[in-house]
Amino acid sequence: MSATDRETLSLIEQAAANGRISATAAVNIRAWLNEPRFAEYAGEVAAHVATGKWQQLDDVFWNVIPFGTGGRRGRMYPIGSGAINDRTIGESAQGLADYVKDTLGAGAMLSCAIAYDTRHRSEHFARLCAEVMAAAGFTVYFLQGHRSTPELSFLVRCKRCSCGIMVTASHNPPSDNAVKVYWSTGGQILPPHDKGIVERVMNAQQIQRANFDEMRSAGQIIACQEEVDTRFQEAVLTQATPGPRNLKIIYSPLHGVGATAVMPVLAGSGFRDVELFALQAKPDGDFPNVPGHVSNPENPAVFAAIIERAIDVGADLALATDPDCDRIGCAAPLTFARQAPWHTLTGNQIGALLADYILENRKAARRLTPEHFLVQTLVTTQCIRRIGDSYGVRTIGDLLVGFKWIAGAIDDNGPEKFVFGCEESHGYLAGTYVRDKDGAVASLLLCELAAKLKAAGQTLHEKLDALFWQHGIHAERTVSIQMPGSEGMERMKEVMEAFRVAPPAEVGGDRVVQVRDYLNQTLTPRGGKSRPLAGPNGDLVILDLAREGNYVACRPSGTEPKIKFYMFTYMPPEQLADLSDAKQQLEDRLSSMEDALRKFAGV
Repeated sequence: MSATDRETLSLIEQAAANGRISATAAVNIRAWLNEPRFAEYAGEVAAHVATGKWQQLDDVFWNVIPFGTGGRRGRMYPIGSGAINDRTIGESAQGLADYVKDTLGAGAMLSCAIAYDTRHRSEHFARLCAEVMAAAGFTVYFLQGHRSTPELSFLVRCKRCSCGIMVTASHNPPSDNAVKVYWSTGGQILPPHDKGIVERVMNAQQIQRANFDEMRSAGQIIACQEEVDTRFQEAVLTQATPGPRNLKIIYSPLHGVGATAVMPVLAGSGFRDVELFALQAKPDGDFPNVPGHVSNPENPAVFAAIIERAIDVGADLALATDPDCDRIGCAAPLTFARQAPWHTLTGNQIGALLADYILENRKAARRLTPEHFLVQTLVTTQCIRRIGDSYGVRTIGDLLVGFKWIAGAIDDNGPEKFVFGCEESHGYLAGTYVRDKDGAVASLLLCELAAKLKAAGQTLHEKLDALFWQHGIHAERTVSIQMPGSEGMERMKEVMEAFRVAPPAEVGGDRVVQVRDYLNQTLTPRGGKSRPLAGPNGDLVILDLAREGNYVACRPSGTEPKIKFYMFTYMPPEQLADLSDAKQQLEDRLSSMEDALRKFAGV
């Protein structure tokens, strides 16, 4: 060991002793300096140490970036076990390749689908993944040019690939990127494959890469975007229903990939009056014309400029998809009265409207039986289940957060009887051409519904009110609390443990009557003994309250450094007299719940 190396290690030890970096960061930094597999990054790591960039080093080395509900996601930085860079992306592809080869066995025909979004370095990371997979003997089907996540899922299925990789960080800030890993079903990785892949990723040594251009010339990397674009759009359009198309639409891809999917699908279905919102049309990883530079259609502020344009041109509906076009948000006027205000719809509200619309169409076509089913997660509105009950279909709802669980339930319960899948975070699917949420098909169905309602003199908001009169008012709220870094991770663990072990006696003035702990799989009545909880195993706690249909849930995000609170309120239809007053009561109740949860968690 040279004197320089000894000095570098001494500086790391001093920084750890002085609390300038965490103990885990020190361990990971030393690994990147000493282990042969990280040799090409050692110089830059040493330079950071020599110049005392301790905060930056702690930020990118305090952990080894994990696989969450959607893959491996985080902030980009050239070095760091806890950042997205060539090494961590390369590990992800190498681990996937090694696991798939071992699982399928010798002699298997190996292939991988790869696509990417508009984020910074997305194409670079996609090409890197293609080089790794090609070096491992996979034929790579590559979508050249940014494309949507659901089109990647479709590509896996239509080319019968062994696996797939999508390079995207969805609606995260511009600083982030990620890989989502897909199995041969076209769905994201599920047990037992998830643990097997993670093990291979975390133990990846040398990353083997081929030359992208040479592999393309040799036919081992195949650019197939023109063919797959056409086939994907045709598949989405199989979900269309004939009906009115007289609707003026403003659509924004929020600087993402959505124009490659939503625009041709709407045109193919007969919607002629669709304006691509110019301010946010350009693909741009900085998301420059979006509030806070975060292109998340869950955020009502994202719609401010879109609504302004919609009002100026007399539009009937405003739509937006997130950067990889697997989620959708919308806004619509409350009524058709002149100068009527516009409001956005929540993910739960859109899900309820779409579920009712699809079920109504199926019933009218006599294509609905008691064996048909809806799928949703544990933190999705119960309004959808009640709608399903009214049509006599099953609702599968005992699922953890993440659309991969919905995709798995579709296959487990029989795709031929699947009707609609939904999660509260604005993800929706109809049809079986993919196994992931799809902003294109959701846009199509929402436009069909809005056009049908317009022809009957009704807005989306008025239709939602009609559903509330029938099934009761359901009001929900989700709050995300950022907890970045090593300190934030420890704080998240403390908060989750508090909800499990010593939950509040009441939330928002309503008594907590039982605790559902999905990690320990126990159900504990207030003041009673725990008993086994039937359901999935994951880091989720639900507190059931005394009022029927009122409960709160708490979970750490699987892809971002934050904890999420979900609040659910309900008022049965027989208790409704004045809809506006009842809505306000539930909003007040939600605010009380939020205050109580924040106070309990110390945030």
